[in-house]
Amino acid sequence: MKKLLLTISAFISFNTYMKAQEFETILLAKEDASKLTNAYVNPVMKGLIYSMNNGWYHTAKVHKKFGFDISIGVNGSFIPSKDEIFDLTKIGLSDATTYNQNTTPTIAGDGSDTATLTYQGTVQSQNVSVDFDMPSGIKGDLPASAVPAPSVQIGIGLPYKLEAIVRYVPKVGSDDTKAGLFGLGLKKEITSWFGPMDKTPLHISLLAAYTNMNVDYNIGNTVNGNVSTQDASTEFNLNSYTIQAIASINFPIINFYGGVGFNGGSTSLKMLGDYTLTYETGNPLAPTVQESVSDPLSLTTSVNGFNATVGTRLSLGFFKIYGSYTLQEYNTVNAGIAFSFR
Repeated sequence: MKKLLLTISAFISFNTYMKAQEFETILLAKEDASKLTNAYVNPVMKGLIYSMNNGWYHTAKVHKKFGFDISIGVNGSFIPSKDEIFDLTKIGLSDATTYNQNTTPTIAGDGSDTATLTYQGTVQSQNVSVDFDMPSGIKGDLPASAVPAPSVQIGIGLPYKLEAIVRYVPKVGSDDTKAGLFGLGLKKEITSWFGPMDKTPLHISLLAAYTNMNVDYNIGNTVNGNVSTQDASTEFNLNSYTIQAIASINFPIINFYGGVGFNGGSTSLKMLGDYTLTYETGNPLAPTVQESVSDPLSLTTSVNGFNATVGTRLSLGFFKIYGSYTLQEYNTVNAGIAFSFR
């Protein structure tokens, strides 16, 4: 599981580094596994939504008919320090799960001071127990402690002051991991609605955009402590959308742009396959007992909220350099270059 989340970050940030620590041992908490997993991964899932909704524009001015640009950028959503840890006493765990400390890192936290949990319950009519450690965070692997996402896209001018924006990465990867991305945006310039304003450097547009990302990670057949897997895999899916009113002041060399709008989206994370969990009984004649579970986890995360963006762009002929900052629940920075042919 943790390797999958690092793979997602690697895919979207063009970084191939992955940690070896696995996350499947959290399944030992049985009925509490979903609550623990959700609390652990939620900040990065939210950060991905906010990042994927950024970087759709660096000007409100649309291309002339069949004019186009190619933009290559990166977004990073900053996870607040309060979301780098979570409180085990506040996520509704059952009495079967106890812990040696109240807080432990989320995936956005650092790699130290993780909690040790003990599950005591019944498996196959026997009283069992097992100890396991919560996984550490990957804060050190996130650039500037931000959740990264790409904004590689093509904008094409259409009739009626419209511009279509497309993001696309075909499903590619290794035998273990395959990932793909598709996004579609539509920008409509409405400067002419405001009378003589279309004779000034000020441009005003409306923007709507949608992004979908899928990552398939093959866990395969593994043994990790008290958990073994068979034909296991994990599926990650993200859907995000944004609606913006944007404006820009376009001078020959430098432009200023900004916008206000509404973001939203959802993610789903599914662990599929067969998992065998081993528990201690305390009985010397039969010291362990095993339980098999199939497709053990299906988690969803959703967020929405208003945002405001300010940015600037340097124009050197057809070559552009741009950057912006967005205020929202997870503040987000965007920077990149563009090749524009009007």
